[in-house]
Amino acid sequence: MKAVILVGHGGVPKDFPRQEVRRLKALEGQREARGGAPDDEERALDTRLRTWPRTPVNDPYQAGIAALADALRARLGDTPLVVAYNEFCAPSLDDAVAALAGRGATSITVVPTMLTPGGSHSEIDIPQALAALRTRHPTLELRYAWPVDMDLLAGMLATHLAR
Repeated sequence: MKAVILVGHGGVPKDFPRQEVRRLKALEGQREARGGAPDDEERALDTRLRTWPRTPVNDPYQAGIAALADALRARLGDTPLVVAYNEFCAPSLDDAVAALAGRGATSITVVPTMLTPGGSHSEIDIPQALAALRTRHPTLELRYAWPVDMDLLAGMLATHLAR
């Protein structure tokens, strides 16, 4: 079975405690400086943020990604599509791949919503995550639909502007 994962950046809900976001970012920075895996406090804060209750009011970004996913699903027919996030939201790319593999996916194409070159998520984070996922899921074909064809993107924007 072929499947698609639409990956968004993720956003912090408007009502999530800002001091917890600052603490999470500080822990991430310390870990990156020293190397190694996240500690228990960082994992707990990350989980709390990713699983915070979301609504279109407190997280319009997630609502926008959900609307894009619905529109894309309508064009993909029977191909399953799930949404994943780089940070701040659930599910993570790891969780989305595991869920689709558990449903019998044999080939997954990962599509970022970050469309232009130069972003660390699309050019560094997602490729690194996919490399690790290929090790954990050696029989699963994981494709990355990146970079986006700039001519196609320009065409879409021109069509949008003409409306």
